[in-house]
Amino acid sequence: MPTDRRRRRVPRSILSGDAPDVAPLLLNKLLVHGECVGRITEVEAYRQDDPASHTYRGETQRNAVMFGPPGHLYVYFTYGMHYCANVVTGPAGHGAAVLLRAVEPIDGVETMRARRHGRTALTDGPAKLCQAFAIGPDHNGVDVCAGAGVGLFDDGTPPPVRPLVGPRIGISKAVEVPWRFRVPTAAGAS
Repeated sequence: MPTDRRRRRVPRSILSGDAPDVAPLLLNKLLVHGECVGRITEVEAYRQDDPASHTYRGETQRNAVMFGPPGHLYVYFTYGMHYCANVVTGPAGHGAAVLLRAVEPIDGVETMRARRHGRTALTDGPAKLCQAFAIGPDHNGVDVCAGAGVGLFDDGTPPPVRPLVGPRIGISKAVEVPWRFRVPTAAGAS
């Protein structure tokens, strides 16, 4: 990661709240993995009482990380070919997380481009983001608030005062729930 004294890890306390409250606070935070750095521009909240959440029917081996302490990654495989990454929120024992839907690339763009096989759309979707940042099953359970590897950082850029809020996408249940949050100036925001 490029040296920047203003960057500090996102404190676990920010992630200990309810997923719909935490989600907009993650906007403009930095996702860092190796040389790749991106500013979070879009997220979605999921919690245990939500029919669209992986935790709705209770704890399983697959979703156990979502029932753990806040600040860990829940990485899952979807559509038989893609990985998606979520940041666990709330207290341990309550299955909740925030899906990282998109970031604006800052550093490591050539590496991201190579991982995306030269495509121009690098990180404007949760699976694209994971591919560009090389986030996969080995990162399930990683602590983004401490340690090496994937991390969440704050460089002092505040979340937007009025994020775009709307229904989540790519789901078939609870589609009307307005727990999708975006940075208003994000490219392609709609």
